[in-house]
Amino acid sequence: MSSTAITKETYLEWYKTMLLMRKFEEKAGQLYGQQKIRGFCHLYIGQEAVVAGAMSTLRPEDSMITAYRDHAHAIAKGVPANAAMAELYGKATGCSKGKGGSMHFFSKAHKFMGGHGIVGGQIPLGAGIAFAEKYNGTDNVCVCYMGDGAVRQGAFNETLNMAMLWKLPVIFVCENNGYAMGTSVARTTNMIDIYKMGLGFDMPSAPVDGMDVIAVHNAMDEAVQRARTGEGPTFLEMRTYRYKGHSMSDPAKYRTKEELEEYKGRDPLITTKAAIVEKKYADEDWFAKVEADVKETIEKCVKFAEESPYPEPEELYKDVYVQTDYPFITA
Repeated sequence: MSSTAITKETYLEWYKTMLLMRKFEEKAGQLYGQQKIRGFCHLYIGQEAVVAGAMSTLRPEDSMITAYRDHAHAIAKGVPANAAMAELYGKATGCSKGKGGSMHFFSKAHKFMGGHGIVGGQIPLGAGIAFAEKYNGTDNVCVCYMGDGAVRQGAFNETLNMAMLWKLPVIFVCENNGYAMGTSVARTTNMIDIYKMGLGFDMPSAPVDGMDVIAVHNAMDEAVQRARTGEGPTFLEMRTYRYKGHSMSDPAKYRTKEELEEYKGRDPLITTKAAIVEKKYADEDWFAKVEADVKETIEKCVKFAEESPYPEPEELYKDVYVQTDYPFITA
């Protein structure tokens, strides 16, 4: 059970956070269809509880790193919707100065250590961030997200071994949405219970219902407390589901409509709203106001992105090396 109390405010914040994620992603999908957003675009619709439930256990000083389905993680970590949408547009006001796009959100100020395009590439980086926190004597933790496809990378096993050996304050979270890029877990491995991979390193590991924000919160809270007190890493398999394809170019024909509808029946927004109503934490007027506020936020962030300038050409040569006068890169 959670050592961090789940209060009325927790439920209300969960709902507001998940609604903002959902509406941001829906708008991003719409804008992509209008070719206002280019390149790759991987939406998070359906998986919102995995991030919302984690945020209610973390502090602003804690770090987060993930793969390229990163919009919701960045927003939950505090990146403003304006900066997120501007980055999708490739504008200079984006959280990565318009240089990263959908797959490479980043914010040092919010300790969001990036979306990463190389499958599994963020896993050793997440352990490295945790190592830095331990080396510096803090009790901060790092949450390292990955997809179910990334656990097939060698870096995953190497990192779990080292993290457990050094008792690093990192929580590895596999967002198992069942299909990686488009191939079901059952077709790629005999071990469909992904969390068991952590047991080979004697790492505390567990499956979690990733559609249930309370289950996510409880599992994450236990893992975070272990990490803060020097007991080392945890591996959690969040069993979730994405309603859209792997990316905007994926028609997702590898699954049935019946399966999709079954998961939509467990939608975290619907179940969280039902819990709030049942507990009498809020009425329909509150929900209407939250929906209106989120709608306004989305409208404003699109307007902000539309009106923002593109990066100047010379920006191509900046932020490549820490050394500002690095002699081997010239315009």
